[in-house]
Amino acid sequence: MTDKIVVFSTCSSSEEAEKIARLLVEQRLAACVNVLPGIRSIYHWQGAVESAIEWLLVIKSRRSLFDLLRNALEKAHSYEVPEVLALPVVDGSPNYLSWLEGELHA
Repeated sequence: MTDKIVVFSTCSSSEEAEKIARLLVEQRLAACVNVLPGIRSIYHWQGAVESAIEWLLVIKSRRSLFDLLRNALEKAHSYEVPEVLALPVVDGSPNYLSWLEGELHA
């Protein structure tokens, strides 16, 4: 098991996704953020089943940075309750994990 995590979040527009991705990388809370366009989300919200086209952020970071990352993401996000889910990285390429670590806030 590594101390690295992948965090998922969705955004309502490409502009918001780009803004949040750049913010997290510039603050070194993420080494890399992939932005996947045009995903369809179906979910319950305020008693109704909703459907929306969203942009998925796949954020690579470290467990010790999660609280800072979550706070920055929630502050910058337009959603009342943004998705912020962290999954552990069990293992990975040593070269990639080393690069990832080098790009993150100390």
